[in-house]
Amino acid sequence: MFLTVLGLVVDLPIQPGINFKLGSFAVQRKLDLVLGLDLAGGSHLVFEAQAGNLDPEKKKLALDGLKNIVERRVNLFGVSEPNVLLSSFEGNDRLIVELPGVKDTKEAINIIGKTAKLEFATFQGEGEDFQIVPTDLSGADLTDARVSFDQTSGRPVVSIQFNSEGAEKFSRITEENIGQPLSILLDGEIISSPIVQETITGGAAQISGDFTLDEARNFAIQLSSGALPVSISVVEERTIGPTLGEESVQRSVEAGLIGLAMVLLFMIASYGRMGIVASFGLIIFGILSLALYKLIPVVITLPGIAGFLLSVGMAVDSNILIFERFKEEKIKRNTRDALEESFGRAWDSIRDANIATLITAFILANPFDWSFLHTSGPVRGFAITLALGIAISLFTGVFVSRNLLRLFIRR
Repeated sequence: MFLTVLGLVVDLPIQPGINFKLGSFAVQRKLDLVLGLDLAGGSHLVFEAQAGNLDPEKKKLALDGLKNIVERRVNLFGVSEPNVLLSSFEGNDRLIVELPGVKDTKEAINIIGKTAKLEFATFQGEGEDFQIVPTDLSGADLTDARVSFDQTSGRPVVSIQFNSEGAEKFSRITEENIGQPLSILLDGEIISSPIVQETITGGAAQISGDFTLDEARNFAIQLSSGALPVSISVVEERTIGPTLGEESVQRSVEAGLIGLAMVLLFMIASYGRMGIVASFGLIIFGILSLALYKLIPVVITLPGIAGFLLSVGMAVDSNILIFERFKEEKIKRNTRDALEESFGRAWDSIRDANIATLITAFILANPFDWSFLHTSGPVRGFAITLALGIAISLFTGVFVSRNLLRLFIRR
């Protein structure tokens, strides 16, 4: 009951969203459905990769590395189900990036295309005759970069963590420059020059500056994903509208609702009062599914809607297996014992069928980006909604329906 009420609150079209902060950990997000490129439109960007002077083997490695880094940056940017594709034609190597829901192409280009070269430097000399001397510590020594908040001022900062070699370098540099400024440069521009107060060990540091929250987040994304292996330039940028249109989306939703209503009527007509209980379980299934889509969030595409509708069928299938088994067991036992026995005997079939479907969803989702499998965003969207639907249907079909039927029998 608690989960159902919580799901209804999340599903409401007007709600405050999530605004949570605990120390350096902060979450601030509206609980809206995230629509894919085919339903909501987004940005279409084409970059030219400057890799013509490399030999074929090194060129392939550089382009694969470019694709991986851009995908990582896009995912850290918060865009779900992006399409990142490489295209080579007549000696031109291009990277095509499609970002669902992103209408600000300038910001997207800034995140994707920046090199984000991080350097640490010291000062030598006095007055106007000083020199900035780079150290051997750089962004290559980083293992992590994330947004946190300064404990004193509350302003956003970027917390960084070095690897073991970088930690030794940082400890040595701070020990040699106590009382002196240590400059932090991003792409050759000084963004911060804190005074070293003491030797810093442990490999953790904090980059502060006049950052807004978005600037700190973008800075952390660029540092976390690493530098681009080859330089790229924008050759095409455009904002595209939804390919299906509002009318197609509305018809898809109407078809889904009609199908769900027919399933409910079938269950009630076939199994009577037990069918009514199963229908309640199916409604709870829909409430929890929509809540999860908002909380994760899941990018909704038309194939994703198809995955949800298929999982509805799987949820009903579990109830049918249980009810048919109940008819057989009721001949030999009283109602209460027949119910328990039917759930126990039907569980093996339900488990095996759902595990087989989950394995298929895992292969379609391809979470490890295996090159021999499909990496299409819409296909992954179908797999994710299908897998979530099956997980929820196991909960509602076995746990919720079972307890509702137990309550029904007692009364």
